[in-house]
Amino acid sequence: MLFRNDKRDNPPAGGPGIRVPLLPLRDIIVFPHMVVPLFVGRQKSIKALEEAMNKQKYILLAAQREAKTNDPSEEDIYRVGTLGTVVQLLRLPDGTVKVLVEGKKRARVLRFLDEAEYFLVAAEEIDEQCDKTTEVEALVRSVNSTFENYVKLNKKIPPEMIMSVASIDDPARLADTIVAHLGIRLEKVLGHMRSEIEILEVEKRIRTRVKKQMEKTQKEYYLNEQMRAIQKELGEKDEFKNEIQELEDKIKQKKMSVEAKEKVEKELKKLKMMSPMSAEATVVRNYIDWIISLPWHEYTDDKLDVNEAEKVLEADHYGLEKVKQRILEYLAVQSLVGQIKGPILCLVGPPGVGKTSLGKSIARATGRKFVRVSLGGVRDEAEIRGHRRTYIGALPGKVIQSMKKAGSGNPVFLLDEVDKMSTDFRGDPSSALLEVLDPEQNATFNDHYLDVDYDLSKVMFITTANALERIPRPLQDRMEIIRIAGYTDMEKLNIAKRYLVNKQREANGLTHENLELSDNALLGIIRHYTKEAGVRNLEREIAAICRKVVVEVVKKDRSAKIVVTGKNLAKYLGAPRFRYAKAEGEQHVGVATGLAWTELGGELLGTEVTVMPGKGKLIITGRLGDVMQESAHAALSYVRSRAEELGLDRDFYQRVDIHIHVPEGAIPKDGPSAGITMATALVSALTKIAVRHDLAMTGEVTLRGRILPIGGLKEKVLAAHRGGIKHVLIPAENEKDIKDIPSTILRTIDIHLVSHMDEVLRQALVLENPAEFLKPGPVADQAPPRPFVPPTAPAAETDVVTH
Repeated sequence: MLFRNDKRDNPPAGGPGIRVPLLPLRDIIVFPHMVVPLFVGRQKSIKALEEAMNKQKYILLAAQREAKTNDPSEEDIYRVGTLGTVVQLLRLPDGTVKVLVEGKKRARVLRFLDEAEYFLVAAEEIDEQCDKTTEVEALVRSVNSTFENYVKLNKKIPPEMIMSVASIDDPARLADTIVAHLGIRLEKVLGHMRSEIEILEVEKRIRTRVKKQMEKTQKEYYLNEQMRAIQKELGEKDEFKNEIQELEDKIKQKKMSVEAKEKVEKELKKLKMMSPMSAEATVVRNYIDWIISLPWHEYTDDKLDVNEAEKVLEADHYGLEKVKQRILEYLAVQSLVGQIKGPILCLVGPPGVGKTSLGKSIARATGRKFVRVSLGGVRDEAEIRGHRRTYIGALPGKVIQSMKKAGSGNPVFLLDEVDKMSTDFRGDPSSALLEVLDPEQNATFNDHYLDVDYDLSKVMFITTANALERIPRPLQDRMEIIRIAGYTDMEKLNIAKRYLVNKQREANGLTHENLELSDNALLGIIRHYTKEAGVRNLEREIAAICRKVVVEVVKKDRSAKIVVTGKNLAKYLGAPRFRYAKAEGEQHVGVATGLAWTELGGELLGTEVTVMPGKGKLIITGRLGDVMQESAHAALSYVRSRAEELGLDRDFYQRVDIHIHVPEGAIPKDGPSAGITMATALVSALTKIAVRHDLAMTGEVTLRGRILPIGGLKEKVLAAHRGGIKHVLIPAENEKDIKDIPSTILRTIDIHLVSHMDEVLRQALVLENPAEFLKPGPVADQAPPRPFVPPTAPAAETDVVTH
């Protein structure tokens, strides 16, 4: 060490020292022998200056640890500062004070004294001693010489400082004088000055080299040459230059929109000016790569042969006539009028009916690329619209990512599970889809990452969902809803024979010679081992049979042939899990069968009512939602209004407790279609008249007994068919929906149209003379009952007779 300062890290609380006011400084340090003007605005600091002026004019100038602290405490002030004098003090009109101070000597704060108006401290001077050795003398001369060179290069320091510094002999004072311009001690002065000189000389060489190559009017050329000179001075390799050139060539060759071309060229210019190792350069490079890799004007040619497309759809999927017809309509229109906006179809139906796989078939039929995005569990809006380009990990949304993956501007784009998106603090992804799925807006889709418009109007969007109710209404409005209700037993049988059995044979290494599944075996699986609207579980059971057959083949003979029939089916799948045709085997009082719609398809919904002595209490159990509970109350009100016609006392409800129960209480149930079922079971329990066991019903009831229409009729009738029901009562206003039910089902089930609750009771209750029960009167307000007559047209294509 050249200087020995009498420093102690922890000064004593007491001891000798001078009493002096303290002025906290921020953004500046006053060194000894340094005259500095200061502007003081804090009242505490002004009081300290006034105290110094009134007495000895000495004041301790110490720096704050944090410049932004407005009201520093003792802990916020460094303990070592400069003891100085106030040369001049001038009060300004705005209340601040301009003061000129001169640093005298270093001092250390021993302790802070109690003073409310300003900082008052006990301080001691720090003696600095220096040994005048030959080494120190050489260092002083070297510093003087280097400082002279530094001043010549740095235009911010006046030349007069050279003479001023050269006249200083004391090494400590020399360090304090120079450090005012460099902010460092004498030990580091020489190294830092040489470093600063080297930087300034490099800048001078760069300016000289560029100046020889530029013209005065070419500012942009000057900047590029300056960057090249900097890179050359730093000794960087030519890899970055080659990468820039490669990107520039790709941009020139790529066809894109005018807006995108301008944006990417602007980003390329920014990239040229950056250091290749900087984080921002990585962000810009990734952005340019995304722009270049997107298909802006690359399209595949559509196959407009309607007959060929129909063959592809028929080969891939059995049934689904509405969807196939819609695709053929689209191709037919396009073949006549040319390019039209891509249709947006929403396939709604239970799991396993082929919604997702249908998208691949549509792509194959139209000759387009196929991409799929699953939206299940997506809750971040940035997943759709992309992340803003503010950090290294930013990416475009799933839509733009999939377009890059497709490599075509007109793919078939499947948005799977659109009803399973959720919303949280990160935004609403379903709202972000509104622009994507709006034919009037998606031609200018703006991803947050790209920040330029991208054309999605030629994309054929297909969405899938299990429940339409969970899709927001604005999103539903932008799509064409196509419901897929599920398959009948005969449709499932044909799907299994055409697709599933062969698929599982191949997957398990079997051939047709190894395994044969009879029609009775497949029907047995459908009716006794699965309970679904689709065919997913059916395929699993077929796969289970194939695995067991593989074991037998490997153990015995690889050329052995095993035939699975209805008789030996239990050997491979165990005991039957479900009872086919599970309708009530006999009629009961207070028990009625309803029909319900679920995400998995239609279901039979048994409803039980029992009447007990009580005080008019209505008990509702079975985890029913608010709508079904309201239906129960409406049913009771209807029965009370018809008490006299039903042979009940007017005040019957005051002497009994009524318990309405829907079994399978662990499963939540709700919906507006159980009203007439509850009312029928309630009338049966009160009148002791049994309900027909081969009859099911669906519909909502009003207080006057009118029956309102329902939804999901096809699913409910299919459930009745699976349950062995022979008669189904439906609201008269749902007659228009009967055309969606396969004719094979209509041949096995009698559908009766009803418009009033009285009609339901006449047909549902086991009566000796139904015509005389609840004769139509002024209260009934109903039309005469009329049965539904099945069409006599030939069987639809879905009717398959197997041998």
